[in-house]
Amino acid sequence: MDVFSLLVLLLSSRIQAVGAQMKLSPGTLTVLRGEEARLTCSTSNTQWTVMVWLMNGTSVLTISKEIGVLPSINPNVMAEKSSDSQGDSWVFVLKNTQRHNQGQVTCDLQGIDRKTASLFVQEKGSVRVIGEDKLAFKGQLVPFECQAAGWYPQPTLQWQVNNKKVSQGEYNISSEELGKSLFNVTSNLNFTAAQSSNVDCLASVSALPTPLKSSVRLTVVAEVVQGGDDCKVPVAVTASLSAVLLLLLLCICTVLWYRQRTQAKPSPQETIRFDQSVSGRSYVAEATRGKVNLGYSSEGPTVLQKTTCVLPLKSKSDGVPQVPDVVSSSSSQSLHSENQAHVCLEKSSKNVRRITTV
Repeated sequence: MDVFSLLVLLLSSRIQAVGAQMKLSPGTLTVLRGEEARLTCSTSNTQWTVMVWLMNGTSVLTISKEIGVLPSINPNVMAEKSSDSQGDSWVFVLKNTQRHNQGQVTCDLQGIDRKTASLFVQEKGSVRVIGEDKLAFKGQLVPFECQAAGWYPQPTLQWQVNNKKVSQGEYNISSEELGKSLFNVTSNLNFTAAQSSNVDCLASVSALPTPLKSSVRLTVVAEVVQGGDDCKVPVAVTASLSAVLLLLLLCICTVLWYRQRTQAKPSPQETIRFDQSVSGRSYVAEATRGKVNLGYSSEGPTVLQKTTCVLPLKSKSDGVPQVPDVVSSSSSQSLHSENQAHVCLEKSSKNVRRITTV
């Protein structure tokens, strides 16, 4: 009985010693699709001759202690000699990791031991906040929507306002699985506008060093600044309103100036009528050697012609000659007032009298 116990103890000690002579790290590796996957297999046992690397049970690379890395039919794998640890150590490199490479990676020291690690391949998608920058009044409830598409596994979504995380109770998350085990995630946030802020939506998986982020700007109108009792309107809003008012005032001034200039300029018809009226008045004044009534205006151009009236002098029985009625005619108008000038040239067979009445 004592001999059997001793044999069991010796066997377990040898197994532990052999196990201690070989190590595969890391035990679990998670990478993004398209990145390199690197695992290190090291041993302190100098008796090994061949190291074989297997992926999901299939041999992909062989290393000989005497020759080194043997040619492989898989161009996506390679191995590098490492001197970071004691003994023999080799780094297995999967250069362009794809989703079908996910699974078990095994380092097998022929005739000595083997170790297995787990490889997980994740997919990085995209994230964006739907819509552009928003403008809101203080206290208004503003909705935001974020979409993360093409991720594996399902990503985690997180909202931030001014780099501060928003409580998960203030937004909801829904997801759907598409072909090739890809996930789309949608989140909706209803945020009460208090001050102008940067609103960020972040999506990430474990293999991603930093989350992907999409941001929009929320501008709050007439926000209250707590650094005193001052109240200010954002400069951008004030400048926009001032520019609109200035442009409107300029348009009004331009229209008024143009209308005033149009009304002050006489039309060509009025200019011609004025010239003809002045010409007619000057002619009448010259013909009558009197004064022209400047208060009289004609409806149209008037052409004055000299009219010569030849009337015989009549005499009554008492021998006193009488002046006949003055007769005047014009080609364009008749006389309408007693105050207008009349010219008549009178003559008889014996003598001629010229009479001018004003």
